[in-house]
Amino acid sequence: MRVVLLGPPGAGKGTHAAGLAAALGVERVSSGDLFREHQRKDTELGRLARSYMERGELVPDEVTVGMVLEWIDAPGHREGFVLDGFPRNVAQAEALDSALGAGDGVDKVLYIRVGHEELMRRLTGRLVCRDCQIPYHQDASPSARPGRCDACGGELYRRDDDSPAAVGTRIRVYAEETEPLVGYYSSAGKLEDIDGEGSIDTVGKALAAAVA
Repeated sequence: MRVVLLGPPGAGKGTHAAGLAAALGVERVSSGDLFREHQRKDTELGRLARSYMERGELVPDEVTVGMVLEWIDAPGHREGFVLDGFPRNVAQAEALDSALGAGDGVDKVLYIRVGHEELMRRLTGRLVCRDCQIPYHQDASPSARPGRCDACGGELYRRDDDSPAAVGTRIRVYAEETEPLVGYYSSAGKLEDIDGEGSIDTVGKALAAAVA
């Protein structure tokens, strides 16, 4: 089965992608994974992506799509996968459908729906150890000692991109660029709406049931 996980930042796509892929017996990937892998290997696509990122510009759709389609065409991926956070806009979705073959495309798109207030709570509450990078959450998974990592004793801090202003911007950009995919896949009859505000176990079971 070919599955796309769709949802705003903080919806839990990364949390659930691996478990869903394991349940389906396929592999999962995110565009972020692919950016890092291509840059680590210093491929042509990786160098091209880096050139945009170093200038503070968005990586063009054709570069991102190229990385994802190359991964899909690798042995064992084309017939089944879980894509975490890709596509990010309708143009990418159209390119994906075209590459997978007319009339085929992806089988299911699972839209993890989470409200604005809950997204803000999740994302602005994240803390990371400055030394070992272990993540915490001030509400959901706090450290035993406030401000200190349980593993190494390092200082916990909030990343700049988890500040309220930065989080608000990320959610706004998602709404403008990615939210239209809900209509795109709904009109194709492939969208399953999942309530993402329950526990991790509850949401995981709902996702698994949607592809059963």
